[in-house]
Amino acid sequence: MAASSSVFHRVRAGSKIGAQYDQDGNLIQVETREDEEQSVKLAEILELLLAAGYFRARIKGLSPFDKVVGGMTWCITTCNFDIDVDLLFQENSTIGQKIALTEKIVSVLPKMKCPHRLEPHQIQGLDFIHIFPVIQWLVKRAIETREEMGDYVRAYSISQFQKTHSLPEDEEFLQRKDMAVRAVLNVLEVYKPQRKYRRQRDAGELLDEESRVHSTLLEYGRRYGFSKQSKQDKVDARKAPLANGSQAPPAGMTEVSEEDDLRAAEEMRIKSLMTGMAAMANEEGKLTASAVGQIVGQQSEEIKQIASEYAEKQLEVSSEERSERYGPLQQHRRAVTSLNKQIQQRTKQLEELQAKHAEVKTGCEAAKRKLMEATEHSERLEKELKSLEEVEQQTDSSLLEKLRALVTMNENLKQQEQEFRTHCRDEMARLQQNIEELKMASGQDTEEDKERNQLIDKQYSTDREKLQKIRLLMARRNREIAILQRKIDEVPSRAELTQYQKRFIELYSQVSATHKETKQFFTLYNTLDDKKVYLEKEVTLLNSIHDNFQQAMSSSAAKDQFLRQMEQIVEGIKQSRIKMEKKKQENKMRRDQLNDEYLELLDKQRLYFKTVKDFKEECRKNEMLLSKLRAKGAS
Repeated sequence: MAASSSVFHRVRAGSKIGAQYDQDGNLIQVETREDEEQSVKLAEILELLLAAGYFRARIKGLSPFDKVVGGMTWCITTCNFDIDVDLLFQENSTIGQKIALTEKIVSVLPKMKCPHRLEPHQIQGLDFIHIFPVIQWLVKRAIETREEMGDYVRAYSISQFQKTHSLPEDEEFLQRKDMAVRAVLNVLEVYKPQRKYRRQRDAGELLDEESRVHSTLLEYGRRYGFSKQSKQDKVDARKAPLANGSQAPPAGMTEVSEEDDLRAAEEMRIKSLMTGMAAMANEEGKLTASAVGQIVGQQSEEIKQIASEYAEKQLEVSSEERSERYGPLQQHRRAVTSLNKQIQQRTKQLEELQAKHAEVKTGCEAAKRKLMEATEHSERLEKELKSLEEVEQQTDSSLLEKLRALVTMNENLKQQEQEFRTHCRDEMARLQQNIEELKMASGQDTEEDKERNQLIDKQYSTDREKLQKIRLLMARRNREIAILQRKIDEVPSRAELTQYQKRFIELYSQVSATHKETKQFFTLYNTLDDKKVYLEKEVTLLNSIHDNFQQAMSSSAAKDQFLRQMEQIVEGIKQSRIKMEKKKQENKMRRDQLNDEYLELLDKQRLYFKTVKDFKEECRKNEMLLSKLRAKGAS
C-alpha cells in the first residue's frame, strides 16, 4: 500500500532547504491569506511587468515573490539607479535573504523620489494592494527612461554618422547654400547704399531727431516723405477753431488743402536741408538725369508760371516794336516770306513721306508674296503630315515610338557633337596661343636648360617609380591591417561576453525551470502508478478472500489451510512493508545529502558571482587609472 506521507515531506533538523513538496509532487506553499483582490492585483502587476519588457514574469516555476521583486529590481536598474542585488541567482531565498533584499529595494525608492510609501514587510508578505502603485510608478519611470535613452542614443548615432558620412541631399544642400550665400553677398555688394551728398561743416546743427534722420536719408539720395510732426500740427491746428466754436470747412476741401500744405511744407523743408549739402568727391562734376529731374520737380510750378509770364511780355514788346519801326507793307513781305518757308518745309516733308510710303508699299508687297509662299508651303506640309499620319496608323506604334526616340537622340547627339567641336576648336586655339606666348616669353632653350630638363625628367621618373613601390607596400600593409582588424572583430569584447553570459544564464534558468517541472510530473506519475499497483493487489487479495471464505468454512481441514494461507499473505505484506521502509530511509538520506551539496554549491555560486563583480569593478578602476596615466604622459 502506498505510504500516507511523501518521502519529500519531512525536513531534517538543521537543513536549510527552501522548497518542500507533497506526495503528489506539488510545491508546499507557506500559509498565506488567499484574497481575491490580492490575486487580481498580482495579475495586474504581472501584466504591467510584461508590458514594460520584464519577460521573466512568464516563468511558471518562479514564485510570486521572485517575480515581483525581480520586476522591481529590473525597473530600478533600467532607471539608472544602482542596487546591490542579483536576482538571477537568488530564487527561493531564505527569510533572512528576503528581508535584506526588500530593505535594499525600499532604501532605493526614496532616492528615486517615489511618491508612494512601501515597507519591507509589505513586500515580504506579498501585500500586492500596496505594491501595485509602486510597480505602476516604476514601470512608468522605466519606460520614460528607456525612451530618453533611445532618443539620446539615436541622436548620438546620427551625429557620429554625420562626422564621417553625408547623404546626397546634404551635399546638394551645402552646394546650393554656398551658391545662395555668394549670390546674396554679390547683390548686397552691388546694391549697397552710396553716399551722394555730405552736410557742410559751416551749416547749422540740427536740433530735433527727425531733422537729423531726414538729412541723413537725403545724403544717400532718399526722400523721407511727409513729416508726421507736420501732420499732427495741422490736425491740432484744425481742431483749435472747432474748440473755439467756429465752423469748419467741408471735409473734402480740408483734406485737399491739408495735403497741399503738407507737401509745400515738406518741399520747403527738403530745400532748406539741401542748401546745407555738398556733393561727394566722386559725385562732383556729374549731373545725372535723376538729379535734373529732382531739381525741376521741386520748382516745376514756379518755372511754368514764370515762363508763361515771360512769353506774354515778349509778345507785347515785339508787337509794339514792329508797329513803331516798320509799316504795313514791310510787315506783309515778312509774312509772305515766312509763309513761303513754311510751304517749302511742308513740301520737303511731303516728299519724304511719299518716299517712305513707297518703301512701305514695296515692303508690304514683298511680305504678301512671302505670306503666299508660306501659306503654300504650310499647305504642302499639312498634306505631307496627313500622308505621314496615315502611314503611322498602318505601321506598328511601338516601332514608331522607338524610331521617334532614336531620331530625337540623333538630333541631340548631332547638336552635342557640333557644340563639342566648336568647344574643342576654341580650346585648341587658346592653347596654341598660350604655347606661342610661352615660346615668345621663354625664347630658345640653351644647352644648360636642356641638360637641366633631362635631369628633372630622370628625377621625376625615379620618384614616380618610388611612389609606385610605396603605394604597393601601403596596399599590402592595408590588406594585413584589414585581416588583423577582421580577426580582432571576431574576438568578442567584454560587453559582448557579458551580454552572452546574461543570455545563457536566462536560458539556463528557463531550462532548469522546465526540467524541474518535468521532474515533478514524473515523480507524481510514479507515485500514482505505485499507488495504483498496490491498490490493485489489495483489491485482488480481498476478492480472493471473499470468494474462498465460504468454501474454507465448510470443513476444519479447509479452515486450517485457509488460515495458513492468510498467515503467509500477512507475512509477505510485512516483508514488503519492511523493504519499502528501507527504501524510504535510503531516499531520505540521499535527499538530505543532495540538499547539503546543493546549498554548498549555491554558496560557492554566490561567492563566484560576487568575485566576478569585484573583478569587474577592479578592471574598471584599472582602466580609469591607465587612461589617467596616458593623459599625464601625453601632457
